[in-house]
Amino acid sequence: MKNSVCDYIEFNKEVREAKERKLPIVALESTIISHGMPYPTNVKMANKVEQIIRDNGAVPATIAIINGKIKVGLEPEDLETLANTKNVVKVSRRDLAAVITQKKLGATTVATTMICANMVGIKFFVTGGIGGVHRGFEETMDVSADLDELSRTDVCVICAGAKSILDLPRTLEYLETKGVPVIGYQTDELPAFFTRKSGCKLNLRLDNVQDIARLIYNKEQLGLKGGVLVTNPIPERDSMDKEYIDSVIEAAIKESREKSIHGKNVTPFLLKTIVEKTGGKSLQANLNLVYNNARVGAKIAIAFSKLG
Repeated sequence: MKNSVCDYIEFNKEVREAKERKLPIVALESTIISHGMPYPTNVKMANKVEQIIRDNGAVPATIAIINGKIKVGLEPEDLETLANTKNVVKVSRRDLAAVITQKKLGATTVATTMICANMVGIKFFVTGGIGGVHRGFEETMDVSADLDELSRTDVCVICAGAKSILDLPRTLEYLETKGVPVIGYQTDELPAFFTRKSGCKLNLRLDNVQDIARLIYNKEQLGLKGGVLVTNPIPERDSMDKEYIDSVIEAAIKESREKSIHGKNVTPFLLKTIVEKTGGKSLQANLNLVYNNARVGAKIAIAFSKLG
């Protein structure tokens, strides 16, 4: 790290020792804790995801902005604070310097978690689903910063596809335009978060973590910049009925427009509304897909650590 960057980084003991020993580390975002799930489900989820990564041989590094520092690896009290504090700032690229300067409590989005992970040399990052091109793009021009970050930041993101509240065909097209490799892990089409199918065909399918790790290794050797997106479908047993969840999403989107909700407030509102409309079924699906991603992400990180 550059000396100037070091001043803004704080590792917990587990991550610091992992870096010293050059162990495989997997980054985790914190927006899913502060904005994605209700308390106390969110803190239980965060602890379980970290433990799944440990159980599969890697070291978890949940990232957040606390007291003017980028904390890489959180203490139990940090997770609790993020989980039950109101008005935690949802930090994307544009917000990072301001939140650090003002020493506010900030939860990192996919984009910002990628930035922070890259700063400290963490190559792998597990999340639920990435942001993308929002429905009604032709009117709002609303595109998540996650997509541009994937085009420029050298981190492998493991997810269950883009959130199904989005315009998935346009999201995939945007990623293709930006030159982001999108890998289907044991799938031929883009997963749609709550469901395994989207109807969007992928160009690349890989069926084992060793092949994914080798692709990332070769990409680095070739000097190709930007991220890699690994899309890992929600397990079959946890997948929701597509017609049912699509109808719920449409109703939630209509409600968000009627209430004039815009920008970075859209996704948290929609996810919360969908949980309410499904009687909590979507929340359980969300939990299970995150746990599944954690297992796969840890295995990819371990496979990568054995190369070179």
